Amino acid sequence: MIERVRSRALAGLLTWALLLPAAVLSQSPVAVLHTEGLVHGFLVLRTLEGDALADGDVTQIARGDRVTSHLVFRFKDGSVNEETVVFSQRQSFRVVSDHLLQKGPAFKRPMEVSIDGLTGQIMVRYTDEDGKEKTLNDRLKLPPNVANGMILTLLKNIRPDVSQTTVSMVAATPKPRLVKLLISPEGEESFSVGGSSYKATRYVVKIAGVAGLLAPLVGKQPQDTHVWILGGDAPAFVKLEGPLYLGGPTWRIELTSPLWLHH
Repeated sequence: MIERVRSRALAGLLTWALLLPAAVLSQSPVAVLHTEGLVHGFLVLRTLEGDALADGDVTQIARGDRVTSHLVFRFKDGSVNEETVVFSQRQSFRVVSDHLLQKGPAFKRPMEVSIDGLTGQIMVRYTDEDGKEKTLNDRLKLPPNVANGMILTLLKNIRPDVSQTTVSMVAATPKPRLVKLLISPEGEESFSVGGSSYKATRYVVKIAGVAGLLAPLVGKQPQDTHVWILGGDAPAFVKLEGPLYLGGPTWRIELTSPLWLHH
């Protein structure tokens, strides 16, 4: 039962993929190959050196063709990263709404972002360099392949023989901007659970066209994100290495098991 929970633990973090022949570039909404359902799992956020920074908790509920996924990381320093995404999964995945809250010393710029995937209305509340709270309201023409809050879900629906999948993402800089994410498989890597060995496909996620757009805003080229997905009839998230915010440090997200308290 624990392995089943762990294998589906990260069903709600991010988004991608369309069923197309190899070497074809996809810019359409990611097709639903595996529908999402009821999930409650546990995660850990670490530095690349292995130091634990935060405990994570993810829940997911499906009603009809709509899924609500809630993810929260509670940092040891009191910081919080919390995201709730509602998405539909009728033939293809599509964001209905997304709400992201990042606060505390772990984040260079505390921020709250709300996205209406149907109307394109976006609200960004942030704290500036002088410590003053400001609010931006904007409206963008959002394509149907916006991936905010769904990347890991979409990655489980991307065939490893598709050379590149393109999705869109709203990036708060803090002004909301629409950027492209390019997802490509990089090969397989082996891992073990107990005495059993498995192979996971490693994907790289790149932000496209940032040289003249995002790099000057965040002070450097945004880092790539790497995600490991176990394939098969029941694809599962294994590991992620990347930043939680633009210009942030590269951290690692992994599944974790409960520790029993003995009296």
